Amino acid sequence: MQQYRKSNHSVSMVNYHLVWTPKRRKKVLTGDVEKRLRDIIWEVCQGKEWVVIALEIMPDHVHLFVNTPPKVAAHQVVKAIKGRSSRLLRQEFPILLKLPSLWTHSYFVSTAGNLSNTTVRRYIENQKK
Repeated sequence: MQQYRKSNHSVSMVNYHLVWTPKRRKKVLTGDVEKRLRDIIWEVCQGKEWVVIALEIMPDHVHLFVNTPPKVAAHQVVKAIKGRSSRLLRQEFPILLKLPSLWTHSYFVSTAGNLSNTTVRRYIENQKK
C-alpha cells in the first residue's frame, strides 16, 4: 500500500496515470531509444521528487503512473518529461530527427489513489448520516 505524502500544511496522495505518443504514432520507442527514455523519465521524476509507481514503454506510446505533491498539475509532469526526453533523445538518436517533433501535443491523464470512486462517493454521501 502506498504512503501518503505529508508536509507542514497537507497530507496527500496524488497519482496520475499518463499516456502519450510519438508524433504520427510512429513505433520508434524500441531498443536503445526505449532504454534511454526509461532512464530519462526516472531522472526527471527523481529530480522533481515525483515517485514512479509504474512505467511501461510500448513501441508507439508511454504509460506512466506517478505520484506527485499536490501542487504539481498533470500538465507539468507531461511537459517536464516530454521536453527533456525530446531534446535528449533527438540529440542522441539522429534517426528521430526525421519526425517533425518527437511527441504529439496530446496526452491522456487520469487520477487514481488507494480508494475507488465508489468508496469515496459512498463516504461523502454518508457524512451527514
